[in-house]
Amino acid sequence: MDEIQRRAAPIARQIAERLEGAGCPPPRLGMILGSGWGAAAERMDVSVRIPFAHLEGMPACGVAGHAGAFACGTLAGKPAAAALGRLHMYEGHPPAEAVLPVAVLYELGVRTLVLTNAAGAVNAGFAAGEVMVIRDHINFTFRNPLTGLCAAERTRFVDLAQAYDEELRARLRAACADAGISCREGIYMQLPGPSYETPAEIRAFRALGADAVGMSTAVEAVYARYLGMRVAGVSFLSNMAAGLAPGGIGHGEVLERSERSRASLAALLYAFAERL
Repeated sequence: MDEIQRRAAPIARQIAERLEGAGCPPPRLGMILGSGWGAAAERMDVSVRIPFAHLEGMPACGVAGHAGAFACGTLAGKPAAAALGRLHMYEGHPPAEAVLPVAVLYELGVRTLVLTNAAGAVNAGFAAGEVMVIRDHINFTFRNPLTGLCAAERTRFVDLAQAYDEELRARLRAACADAGISCREGIYMQLPGPSYETPAEIRAFRALGADAVGMSTAVEAVYARYLGMRVAGVSFLSNMAAGLAPGGIGHGEVLERSERSRASLAALLYAFAERL
């Protein structure tokens, strides 16, 4: 872990310099686009797009529905940069490596970050196809990207009382209204994955206060707050969690429902950028 932590910051700077050298303008807004959210990049006026595989030191992104690339340009006229896909810990990436896209966006100059994901609705009052603005999270992976960190310039004892910026949450809710999307607000729980949860686990997580579950985002939010970034998070509720609806759950179902909602999810992020 210490070796990965030691190498992460230089690698992020190196990748950012490569993107800047290719013409990436200093971005005002940064986005991590998870499953189903990649269409937001289609609303960007993209000036630079480089696959992760073409960037030395950047691990491969190996999940269906994640393009695995950085894109720079403008969104709603605002300078923006996006990671099209992310690195998941269930792929074998340690936490310090899973947050590398966040570090790259920071090195590019991003100080406002939107984290997106597809999640299962745990709250029985929510519905598949809705969007949930993340008010807070529960990191049920029991792993932290700051473990082993010895950076002198900032503390690793990060205050997470306001992990998700209240003003940005309000702008996301307003953007949902602009885009005509049914919007909830709630607590997101990150789990290790990659298997989906059992009905018994979902009952337990609901008792712990979770409204939605997924396999990303919380560790990225922790690292972004460590860097001093303002963070907003939003989940597309691609399915009801195990035991809350008939039948099983599969990644194909998640991608299919996300695909049907791609235009509205892209419109949401465009409306959010307009409000910055």
